Amino acid sequence: MTIVKTKYNRRSFLKSSLAAGGGLMIGFSWLASACSVDGPKGMVIPDEWFEINGYLKIGENGVVTIMSPNPEIGQNVKTSMPMIVAEELDVDWKNVIVEQAPLNTDVFVRQLAGGSDSIRTSWPGLRMAGASARRMLCEAAAKQWNVDVSEITTQNGVLFHKNSGKEGGYGEFASAASQMEVPEEIELKELKDFKIVGNSKKNVDGLGIVTGKPLFGLDYKVDGMLIAMIIHPPAFGMKLKSYDADEVKNMPGIKDVFTVKTYNDDYKRQWSDTTSFNELVAIVGNSTWEVLTAKLMLNVEWEPITESKFMMAGWGSDQEVTVPAGLESTADHDAKMVAAASKTGRIERRDGNPEEAFKKAAKVIERTYTAPYLAHNPMEPMNFFADVKEDQAVLVGPIQSPEYMEKTVAARLGLPLEKVDVQMTRMGGGFGRRLYGHFMVEVALISQKVKAPVKLIYTREDDMTFGIYRPKYHAVYRAALDADNNLTAFHVKMGGVPENALHANRFPAGAIDNYLAESWSIESNISVGAMRAPGSNFNAAAEQSFLDELAEEMGVDPIQFRLDLLKRAQENPVGERNDYDAARYAGVIEMVRDKSGWGSETSNKNRGVAAYFCHNSYAAQVLDLSMENGEPKIEKVFNAIDCGIVINPDAAVNMVEGSVVDGIGTAMYGEMTFNNGQPEQDNFDSYRMIRHAEAPKKIDVHFVENNIDPTGLGEPPYPPVMAAMANALYKATGERYYHQPFVKNTFNAG
Repeated sequence: MTIVKTKYNRRSFLKSSLAAGGGLMIGFSWLASACSVDGPKGMVIPDEWFEINGYLKIGENGVVTIMSPNPEIGQNVKTSMPMIVAEELDVDWKNVIVEQAPLNTDVFVRQLAGGSDSIRTSWPGLRMAGASARRMLCEAAAKQWNVDVSEITTQNGVLFHKNSGKEGGYGEFASAASQMEVPEEIELKELKDFKIVGNSKKNVDGLGIVTGKPLFGLDYKVDGMLIAMIIHPPAFGMKLKSYDADEVKNMPGIKDVFTVKTYNDDYKRQWSDTTSFNELVAIVGNSTWEVLTAKLMLNVEWEPITESKFMMAGWGSDQEVTVPAGLESTADHDAKMVAAASKTGRIERRDGNPEEAFKKAAKVIERTYTAPYLAHNPMEPMNFFADVKEDQAVLVGPIQSPEYMEKTVAARLGLPLEKVDVQMTRMGGGFGRRLYGHFMVEVALISQKVKAPVKLIYTREDDMTFGIYRPKYHAVYRAALDADNNLTAFHVKMGGVPENALHANRFPAGAIDNYLAESWSIESNISVGAMRAPGSNFNAAAEQSFLDELAEEMGVDPIQFRLDLLKRAQENPVGERNDYDAARYAGVIEMVRDKSGWGSETSNKNRGVAAYFCHNSYAAQVLDLSMENGEPKIEKVFNAIDCGIVINPDAAVNMVEGSVVDGIGTAMYGEMTFNNGQPEQDNFDSYRMIRHAEAPKKIDVHFVENNIDPTGLGEPPYPPVMAAMANALYKATGERYYHQPFVKNTFNAG
């Protein structure tokens, strides 16, 4: 039995209110109401719904509406978060309706899709919300039946008193329960008693998705809505000089052409306010086709930028950001990275005396790894709706960081925060791209200018050439071996344009006596931001490839090599800043070893292994491939994942499968290059994505079963599969793959 006190942070997540006409409404920090989703087939909808922000709603017939607070980006939180509430409420899932909540910073905490943190951070509050509602229903029944509340039990939305034989549905006691005081403490379910959490539930939006219901931002429309598009500079390092709109303004359906300045010069940006092109040309008209046609006809001139600086609010402290002038090219970046890597970097961690160990080494292994800029390329291009009036603004669309962007929009429009209403639609992908909501500000300014509701739509070319990109990375790994081939020192020097990916306190830090980690970075005017498993998506690929080659040089099995290092980190760790649990890390490696039958493979099977820790979770993978006509064919990928308690198993498997396919595609094909500031890829004819025939034939997923609170899952399986692919390719071809995308090395890009 787990007893928790409701007064802990009580105001932020829990309160009660009387529902006129009956109906229990329990408010808590991550739940609120929005547009209702149709109930399951056969469900009888209550006569009255109480559309009050911040509440769990129970109708008079026992049907429950649970609000899902966080942005739905395909990670299925719109199903899994309400499952947690329903579990503790002890309601039958078939009697639950799920609704997407709007942004409500007065009620919610962390309405953000990023960092694989939605479930991890909301787990305690969502459980408490469901359990508190259940307790208050029990108290209402106990009072009516004149019995002790401890004698009341629940099951699937029904209250029971065993001794008297009395029973009643939740709906019968909803009104009375709403008048109860929130109890001082509540009892949470034992994990062994879970009936909903841990059992697969279908995506609550699944039917709507496959039947084409308007769930996404691109689907949203209102009467009188205009369409807007933007024109931005063709190259990073350029800005608007002039434009001639006279001819375009007279084209059919065109309402106006004007400039938009996204952020004022004196505005201190938030981290989510990243943008490279602050002044744009906006074209507004009646239809997408008319606006797109006018966009192609508009005559615009550009000029070079000068170096500029602005202040940005970071995580914990403000920082000054420098935007250098110049037209950058991939070749220039490569040369600068090589030069930077040859110099001493910023020391991030030093254990022992690595310099002395390298001097005494019998052998030094050194390898260099690189990865290019990457575009996020979500299926649904950037878009957002705005209807801005003098005293209020309504914005609707797909955004991963609504709370942050609401503040930016309010500041830019000069409106009080409470006068800006942000509503979230389902997103057709994001992968970090929709954390940066400059397009929300743009559409708000456009609507304010034309005094009408407007939907802003980016073309694929707009999105791919605007940024935001995954940074370009470079890493040098070195290892020192003694005369007996024992590892005596480890050194990583990692940098990037304009950020590095180093995680200095992750494995193998803590497992080696002499360890050194250095970092460096190169300034750039090309805008970057978080992309699925930021930093880790390069760090894991390079580190795990190097460990594989190092194990071969030492003459040891690559899995046993990792396990031996983790044993040292567990039993006698070096340093005190190691940010991973060595036992859990070893656990996923042992699981994938056993599930894949590692060591018993036939001689013609090419296998690669990798493992990594990020976003509070552990992932290990074994990838099998064969070669057909000189091309790799991925037969199977085995996955072992430790992410704590798995809420919705089918959805969890789906996330791992998606991560694996995405990671392989990134490693093999993904690349953005630049020539004089201009992106050389602007659509899928030039930016290579993985294709159906290139995906693994089978993906096998296994979860470690434990009672640890849930941790991240959307990102952790993505980084290591890149190294597993590289290591398997080595077995197949005899060549090591140090530079992404691998397809440039040997394979046909066709």
